[in-house]
Amino acid sequence: MPNLSKKEKRMLLRILSAAVLLVILKILPEISFPFPIPFLSFSRVGEDGSVLFCLRAWPLYLIPYLTAGWDVLYRAIRNIRNGQVFDENFLMALATVGAFLTGEYAEAVFVMVFYQTGELFQDYAVGRSRASIAALMDICPETANLEREDGSVEEVDPEEVSVGDTIVIKPGERIPLDGIVTEGTSSLDTAALTGESAPREVRPGDTCLSGCVNGGGMLRVRVTKPFEDSTVAKILDLVENAGEKKARSEAFVTRFARYYTPCVVMAATALFLVPTLLLRFAPGLGFLAGTVWQDWLHRALIFLVISCPCALVISVPLSFFGGIGAASKCGILVKGSTYLESMAKAETVIFDKTGTLTQGVFTVSQVHPAEGFSKEALLESAALAEIFSDHPIALSLRTAWGAGLDAGRVTDAGELAGHGLRATVDGKTILAGNRRLMEAEHIAFTPSEVPGTIVYVAVDGVFAGHIVISDLPKDSAKKAISELHSSGVKRTVMLTGDSTAVAADVAKTLGIREFHAELLPGDKVSLTEEILAKKTPGSSVVFVGDGINDAPVLTRADVGVAMGALGSDAAIEAADIVLMDDDPAKLALAMGIARKTLAIVRQNIVFSLVVKGVVLILGAMNLASMWAAVFADVGVAVIAILNAMRCLRVKKS
Repeated sequence: MPNLSKKEKRMLLRILSAAVLLVILKILPEISFPFPIPFLSFSRVGEDGSVLFCLRAWPLYLIPYLTAGWDVLYRAIRNIRNGQVFDENFLMALATVGAFLTGEYAEAVFVMVFYQTGELFQDYAVGRSRASIAALMDICPETANLEREDGSVEEVDPEEVSVGDTIVIKPGERIPLDGIVTEGTSSLDTAALTGESAPREVRPGDTCLSGCVNGGGMLRVRVTKPFEDSTVAKILDLVENAGEKKARSEAFVTRFARYYTPCVVMAATALFLVPTLLLRFAPGLGFLAGTVWQDWLHRALIFLVISCPCALVISVPLSFFGGIGAASKCGILVKGSTYLESMAKAETVIFDKTGTLTQGVFTVSQVHPAEGFSKEALLESAALAEIFSDHPIALSLRTAWGAGLDAGRVTDAGELAGHGLRATVDGKTILAGNRRLMEAEHIAFTPSEVPGTIVYVAVDGVFAGHIVISDLPKDSAKKAISELHSSGVKRTVMLTGDSTAVAADVAKTLGIREFHAELLPGDKVSLTEEILAKKTPGSSVVFVGDGINDAPVLTRADVGVAMGALGSDAAIEAADIVLMDDDPAKLALAMGIARKTLAIVRQNIVFSLVVKGVVLILGAMNLASMWAAVFADVGVAVIAILNAMRCLRVKKS
């Protein structure tokens, strides 16, 4: 095993030394000498009638035994002193010391050597899985190049940089904080965040996320978030705390081991005491024929070695840890193993539309003024009404108008939730929003059935016309829906506040089987509640969204999936899984990783319990030796760990 740590190398040396000593003791002839050593020697008569003194076997075997397992004995004693009696250290110590007491010295040493070999392999496997996330944990730069007012640049801790400060990103450096490019053009390597190797071009005005690597020219970036709220800080927090939320399988193993170990210790005690007492008081029983109490003690010790729950306790958490690590390498952040398990059982997937299935980049495609209004006046009124909004629709209206908007002309601007905006422009009341806004204000208007997002505009209560805004589906959205259907998802649903015509067009284009349009944020929650109430028992409902209004639904669904690049902070905080590159096709990949992980977990649970159950019965019937017991413990653990490590490998489509 390459790349062993110093601790692992020392353990390997102890194991090899103990194994060599054991082999030497098995092949060496008996050592005799002419004088006795108290407690350590015994006498026998030689072939010539002389008395010879021979060294007892147990002191010799004690050397390799302690070489391999002194730390196991130490941990067992320490845990007993701390009130933690029933663990694998206690079981191994009890079984091997018992083997010494019954004269099975070689078995005791071999069991300890093999057990420590399994422990070494476990440490190495866990180290490998942790190393798979080490690159992700290394995405946080230790310094930031802060530009001072006099033009000088100083290296400071990223936590010392304030919002609004300018930082300089040199070629090859990793971006320490989220911000907006103010000067320079470059290509960013986003692999650490998204798992994709394709670079992303940025220029002045573009957003750049912390954790990316500047692959081209020098950039000046105006910081928009403090370090603790930056993308890189949130990713590190998600990964570090992913283990806090245990999956049901993992929690079952923890509870199982807590009760299982004391039970098998009591069973082993009974296996020894009951036949021993019967041998004394009722020796004529058939199953006791030809046995002595040492035989039953040996069976009990074998029973203890077999019963050690190492395979389950190690392999199940390692499987989930590997699954989370594999997902992180693909730009999919999972906040806990419980969500990985729920994702594997997904039967219904609900999508938000804008920014999730569509690009979220709106473009004004048509302007239809009413009688008495010009196209320019209609577009200017709508752009001014939306001048203080950061909604994608507002941005598209301002972009379509171009420069020259004077915010000083606008007063009393405010949002009408689920309807649109109201603002006073040059003393006139401007309404800009959906058809529900026109109906609520009792304004006579001409409805439009053109596919797209329709912004209706009214000036002082008079309908001024409507503007058509288009939002194209993401390139991978159709593929994402197709792959979900192929992977066994029975129901795909799209929820949107957009018009029915737009929703129908997007659903047909992407192959979504069910949609609900013209919804308010509360309506999305209600529909999700209905879907949850009707789901198949044991299955889960996944909601995928990106907006701040999606946060309640992300929290309510069994699994909430947020878009990490364009998604709002509220959505990312509320979500259980984050897709760092906003690619909906990663959803099927996440589901594949989750299902593979859960399958491996189940394989390990079934395999461990079946093998241990069979060998426990054979051991109690004296049909399994200590060697079989060692295989049932360490051998099964090694096989389960090898199987668990398959979770680290993922095939990207």
